[in-house]
Amino acid sequence: MERDVIIALDFPGEKETLEFLDKFSEELYVKVGMELFYSAGPEIIKKIKEKGHRIFLDLKFHDIPNTVRGAVRSSVKHGADMMNLHAGGGIKMMEEAAEEAKKSGKEIILIAVTQLTSTSEETMNNDLLIDRPLKETVIHYAENAKKAGLSGVVCSALEVPGIKEKLGDEFITVTPGIRPKSSDAGDQKRIVTPEEARKLGSDFIVVGRPITSAEDPVKTYREIRKEFLGE
Repeated sequence: MERDVIIALDFPGEKETLEFLDKFSEELYVKVGMELFYSAGPEIIKKIKEKGHRIFLDLKFHDIPNTVRGAVRSSVKHGADMMNLHAGGGIKMMEEAAEEAKKSGKEIILIAVTQLTSTSEETMNNDLLIDRPLKETVIHYAENAKKAGLSGVVCSALEVPGIKEKLGDEFITVTPGIRPKSSDAGDQKRIVTPEEARKLGSDFIVVGRPITSAEDPVKTYREIRKEFLGE
């Protein structure tokens, strides 16, 4: 299984994004989320791809099945290598998305968000009225994603061992909530270090502010990648 660090490009616009990417000489795997996509539009994906980078389009589709199918159809055209949707939308919605991605004929990694890493079990129980343990809920959502034909899920690295045990090593786990020991947790709740994520079995880790806000982003990225890959 391929493993890599995905840099979250959580910038307000195109200018800041491209200036950041110009600091790097190597090809990267980057995440384009809502803030950047809604500010710069689909054109930003094309410009990042022209620089030779791979893209995780993080728009978390969650709507009726037909609408999500259409969203996947439109997004495939932009050239993203990975994209996601909310597992909470149900198996039918995920099936429609998976069918549309396969229909495109392109190699797209389609994954489902289980529970956001900013969500605690208390929040899930009290705000969302999901009266089950958080890890149990995450694994159930992951099982639904696999049934629907998706390649994997977004989850906390803390939940990876249970998912791998239940669904196999080939089922991809993309894990945000990664913080080097010296970094502030920010708005994340279920966090681990890059080394811990490696030991827990994460396939991809997503790291934003610890890299993008670093004094030397290139050096920080390389250190995190080395720690995660165990090189």
